[in-house]
Amino acid sequence: MVTKIVSTHNFKSFLWHAVFLTFAQSFMDVDTVIPAMLIDSGGSSLHVGIMAAIMLGGSSFTQLFFAPYLSNKPYKKKFLLFGINLRVLSLFALGVILFYLKARHSGSVLWFIFLFITIFSLSGAFANISYIDILGKSINQERRKAFFSTRQIIAGVVAVVSVFFAKKVLSLSEYPVNYAFMFFIGGTLLLLASGGFWAIKEETASVLKIKNAAGFLKVLKVELKENKRLAYFLGFINTQGIAISLMPFIVLYAKHSFNIQSDETGVFLVHKIIGVVLVSAIVLITSKKIKYNFLLYFNTILSVTLAIAAIFIHDEHLFRYLFVAGGIVYSVYSITMNGVLLEVSGQENRALYAGFAGAGNILPAVFPLIGGWLIGQFGFKPFFLLFIIVVLTSLYFIKKIDCKK
Repeated sequence: MVTKIVSTHNFKSFLWHAVFLTFAQSFMDVDTVIPAMLIDSGGSSLHVGIMAAIMLGGSSFTQLFFAPYLSNKPYKKKFLLFGINLRVLSLFALGVILFYLKARHSGSVLWFIFLFITIFSLSGAFANISYIDILGKSINQERRKAFFSTRQIIAGVVAVVSVFFAKKVLSLSEYPVNYAFMFFIGGTLLLLASGGFWAIKEETASVLKIKNAAGFLKVLKVELKENKRLAYFLGFINTQGIAISLMPFIVLYAKHSFNIQSDETGVFLVHKIIGVVLVSAIVLITSKKIKYNFLLYFNTILSVTLAIAAIFIHDEHLFRYLFVAGGIVYSVYSITMNGVLLEVSGQENRALYAGFAGAGNILPAVFPLIGGWLIGQFGFKPFFLLFIIVVLTSLYFIKKIDCKK
């Protein structure tokens, strides 16, 4: 266990990253900005499905392959920084492509968008393994839930400011220049966010070693046999995990139903941030009393309600409030997943468990592809119905995980 002084120092360092990351996220939001940009670039429902699969499920699945390599590294700070810097470069590259190619090369733009979104997503998945391992051994256990909730509320307050700047940038110019500026700003802010990771004091080495991929799979088999909660955790991610892939399709639905423009995308982003701030404040206030189980059940019910509401709401102004619910779903998922993972895992195997969690993203990686195809062939209602059925099955796994904290 790290000393109280070092734990406090690292607490502040991780919060520094969280603040500037939140500034950046308003300019590269995966639920509103990126899908809207893709649609404006000529993307179809299938393209949106591919994008969601890459960013929200597929990238996490690759942690299954990154984990064996990173588990052999006692200190992971440099790998964390490598992943973050690669994300910065991919954002700058995406901005340059959008700025110079513009609409007359729409076919080329789509190819480059997918290339740099893939790099951005995979580098984030690579960095996340080191992030979880360093976080687990750098902040004492009794302060983790407070960290997750504090991170969310501070990030929420910052997001309220940054989202209005993002909305202004979106409305100042037309596609694709407005999105180019969005990614330039997002990349700069993400670079500033990495300063928090430079400041981290990684004093404790990780001692668990894995020789190769075969050894990794062998350890996974043993852990599944000895730790029943791991199997239920993976089942939960495979079902509830698709909830965060819903919002890009909500944006697509809004574009089809209401013919929204870039400035309206900014309005959706504002409503999403309202949801993030609201639930973050509640969780922070009740962090010592509320259990993860309650949050997981709540998120399942809200996700289903969101899908049902999307089917029946036909008024553009009312439709905006779906993004408030979407922000709540996103925020609760962000607060709970890393916390539950740390509870399910042990002291020395967090990097491995981050890789195991990647195995739980098989369905979240595939579901957006199925969703994009379903929408293209049969419309939105069958997609929303399938979403509801899958998410409801997560209730069984939540009960079996039975979080104690």
